[in-house]
Amino acid sequence: MIRPLLPDFIYAPPDVPLQVVYEDKHLVVVDKPAGLLSVPGKLEGRSDCMISRLQAARWDALLVHRLDCDTSGVMIFARTKQAQGFLGQEFEKRRARKTYIARVKGDVQGESGRIDLPMGSDWPNRPRQMVDHENGRPAQTDWQVIGRAPGETRVRLSPLTGRSHQLRVHMQALGHVILGDPIYDVAGASGWPRLMLHAETLGLHHPDSGVWTDFAVPCPF
Repeated sequence: MIRPLLPDFIYAPPDVPLQVVYEDKHLVVVDKPAGLLSVPGKLEGRSDCMISRLQAARWDALLVHRLDCDTSGVMIFARTKQAQGFLGQEFEKRRARKTYIARVKGDVQGESGRIDLPMGSDWPNRPRQMVDHENGRPAQTDWQVIGRAPGETRVRLSPLTGRSHQLRVHMQALGHVILGDPIYDVAGASGWPRLMLHAETLGLHHPDSGVWTDFAVPCPF
């Protein structure tokens, strides 16, 4: 299928203070703003990112996972190699639990459900991902309606897997694209100040004590 080209990506990271949600000698949790890359981009002019800003204040911060540039919310970093390995396993073994808040286009039918659609890269249209029943990797997302307004629905999304752009592709496949999405709703994104997707909570075992620990950042929209 031939799709319209994506608009040129102009990287203009927000000039906002670093927001640390929690920290100890093993980890640090931040509220990543929308519009900021998690790690440096490959092209010139994209060195400003969440990890570089954090390391300027916490030199020992180590990457554990990523959030899309356009997504805001809870992001965790390790402060030792041991903690990095432990936290990485929490994500790899799917022990970590995440919830997101999204505002999506249209009136979602029903109150909750599960999207179970395999995903893969849409190579001719990168960075797009797509539902791929032949070669895609398994991907599951639970959803729950938490609010309704004219022309849109507010949902809480719980990814059971961690595919790139999983929530964005799954909601598009459900027929309810996330509002403000510059990749999956090119025509409609211009009417919104940002992608309406926020990482609300993250729960996992603490790398030192092993105790289950939850972190949360209130949704800004």
